[in-house]
Amino acid sequence: MDIIRPLALAGAMLASTAAMAQERFITIGTGGQTGVYFVVGQSICRLVNRGTAEHNLRCTAPSTGGSIANINAINAGDMDMGVAQSDWQFHAFNGSSEFEGNEMPDLRAVFSVHGEPFTVVARADAGITDFSDLKGMRVNVGNPGSGQRATMEVVLNALGWSMDDFSLASELAPAEQAAALGDNNVDAIIYTVGHPNGSIQEAASTTETVLVPVTGPEIDALIADNPYYAAATIPGGMYEGSPDDVSTFGVKATFVTSATVPDDVVYEVVKAVFENFDRFRGLHPAFANLAEEEMIADGLSAPLHPGAEQYYRERGWIE
Repeated sequence: MDIIRPLALAGAMLASTAAMAQERFITIGTGGQTGVYFVVGQSICRLVNRGTAEHNLRCTAPSTGGSIANINAINAGDMDMGVAQSDWQFHAFNGSSEFEGNEMPDLRAVFSVHGEPFTVVARADAGITDFSDLKGMRVNVGNPGSGQRATMEVVLNALGWSMDDFSLASELAPAEQAAALGDNNVDAIIYTVGHPNGSIQEAASTTETVLVPVTGPEIDALIADNPYYAAATIPGGMYEGSPDDVSTFGVKATFVTSATVPDDVVYEVVKAVFENFDRFRGLHPAFANLAEEEMIADGLSAPLHPGAEQYYRERGWIE
């Protein structure tokens, strides 16, 4: 009996060591810690890590600079997957806009998540009622590498504006912009984000704010000319000071990866999300109305990764 116990213990330790040696680590790029991208990555990792004993994948989802930073990190092999706006997925795969001359043919779509309206939040005392009122104001345009910053540049270009049209164009990250608005360091902040959003709720609770509509012929042309944009509405009553619906335009948040990431890894990540779908939808209010059929089709302008394709085919969602 005394001999068997050490042998059994040694065998268990060897088995445990072998299992740990087989563990594969994946990293998901997200966004600022107050944004929905961070919740998307953390939520996916939580579901993946629930099944680590079965598939030996362990997932982490650090805070990052956002869409463009995530796509660049995936392309460089520094991250395996990431969250990105649907427009920047399109431009990265096709080598257009911010990615001109830097086409990324290995970028692959996995699924889309929530809608993201282009959102302008202004101090009520700044007198801003329309996007055109931002001219000459102090505006946080977003940190370099973020989707919101790049989308702001698209809007400015459509209007024939530049950053010089603002008295201040600050580059604060999402986690810093609510405090800047409350401290009267800026008159307005820009955020391409799912709603409700914690940063905007924080801003609206610390100072009187209004949501500003983003409409007009130039915006209509953007929507008509680009399939990854769509008209969007931010529901009234979601934030203090904004009781009415606000019209704007927006994109989809999408989950992307690279063709170089193994098929079985992507398959297991997709499986973890869709086989725990009700749990996933309950992890943030922005996920509440997600529908499987929309997530595997809307906003996906890069080819589907074969691992995702395999899972969707097994479920009978695609042929």
